[in-house]
Amino acid sequence: MAQVTNAFDTYEATSDREQLSSIIYNISPQTTPMLSAIGKNSVKAVTFDWQTETLPSASGTGEIEGFEISRAATTATVRESNVAMIQSRNSTVTGSQQASDPAGVKSQIAHFMALNAKALKRDMETALTGNYAKVAGSASAARQTRSFESWITSNTSRGTSGANGSASAAATDGTQRALTEALLKTVLQTGFGNGAEMSMAICGPYNKTVISGFTGRSNVRQVIETDTVEASISLYASDFGELRIVPDNFSRERSLLLVDPNYAAVSYLRDFESVDISTVGDAITKMLVVEYGLQMSNEAAHGIVADLNTS
Repeated sequence: MAQVTNAFDTYEATSDREQLSSIIYNISPQTTPMLSAIGKNSVKAVTFDWQTETLPSASGTGEIEGFEISRAATTATVRESNVAMIQSRNSTVTGSQQASDPAGVKSQIAHFMALNAKALKRDMETALTGNYAKVAGSASAARQTRSFESWITSNTSRGTSGANGSASAAATDGTQRALTEALLKTVLQTGFGNGAEMSMAICGPYNKTVISGFTGRSNVRQVIETDTVEASISLYASDFGELRIVPDNFSRERSLLLVDPNYAAVSYLRDFESVDISTVGDAITKMLVVEYGLQMSNEAAHGIVADLNTS
């Protein structure tokens, strides 16, 4: 069909106003399960310490009538340590752009700083859940806080050649294998024997789908709506307590982290702080900085099923 003769159209027009939405759409992953679940406290030094202890072994035997005690040895507490690391994000905006009226935001630099806050939380989640050794740092090397994976030594399941970490070394990755319900049950049982009450399982998206395929007990009956397909497990009721299954975009896909949030905390030397950077020329620079470390109050309260397939 032909256009009407001499019709003035949008292709010729030079004065049509621009139509730009005032909404900015952002679907980047922002959830940080570990950072959100564990505790928070403040410290006053770059290196911070805490203590752990264990009860003596249980005994079921009695004493004779009129017994005389045998003086038992006393075990000292164990002093643990970690360091606070620094992470930051910054943005720079020219004076002209800051004075302009961009769609969707009232202030360009304020909008960028809000994005930086979200980005910094993702950085922290990656550092907290990862497999990083403690690095004391120097004038030429950044400090690194010892992360969750490198702490866990008591309740573990690792692939062939996998090994626990230490105060100065990350855990050694082993041969990858499929996540199975039997592997999970083994670590939960070991943890129960050590007094752990793990209540949260943090995993990557692929292994979340694997867990949703666990069969659990045979002949399980479940009531669901006729128009609903139930294909997900969000709560795993084990012999040793219930686990919330939480997918995480920033933990390592190859590791299933079993967490008791009561026995871990983020220790802040400096909480989130906005810093105005000295102006150079006609531009504004702001930095968001945080200094923190992971306090693993007692690593035996947690567990890990490591070296898992990622696809």
